[in-house]
Amino acid sequence: MSLHTDVIVNAPAWEETPGLEELTARVVAQCVETSGVALSPDCELCVTFCDDAEIRVLNAQWRDKDKPTNVLSFPTPGDPSKKPLLGDIVIAHETVAREAEEQGKRFLDHVAHMILHGFLHLVGYDHETREEAEEMEALERRIALALGIGDPYEGTQAVEEAGADAAPAPAK
Repeated sequence: MSLHTDVIVNAPAWEETPGLEELTARVVAQCVETSGVALSPDCELCVTFCDDAEIRVLNAQWRDKDKPTNVLSFPTPGDPSKKPLLGDIVIAHETVAREAEEQGKRFLDHVAHMILHGFLHLVGYDHETREEAEEMEALERRIALALGIGDPYEGTQAVEEAGADAAPAPAK
């Protein structure tokens, strides 16, 4: 099994962030290893690094929330082990930078958390219920620990909002 990750930079602020492709590849590989998810051979996913304006449009279009957010995931339908395209993750620079500062985290550590959070949505994890949130957050913590970035929820409120950032799969 090989996993190809396309990285798209759609905002100038991200161009000043060195190593996005390497960080993305490292985080995705750790997600696969730690979660044990079975993926289709030669599976692909796309991670787009954008600004708040772009993610606001997507958030309004897909989630009826006319505001920016940190990360959105757009999973393709079906079993991850049978689909060649896993889906898309979109991450907004301004929101992630602001959150990192407010939470006293290193910017790239918070970016890594957004990538891994988005990836887990692509492979079927969610936080619609308390039980789902606890399971997903525990896995996020294990992946973050394996990446050496510490507990991504330390000092923050754990995910409690139903459907906080998983967008529905686009209609075909």
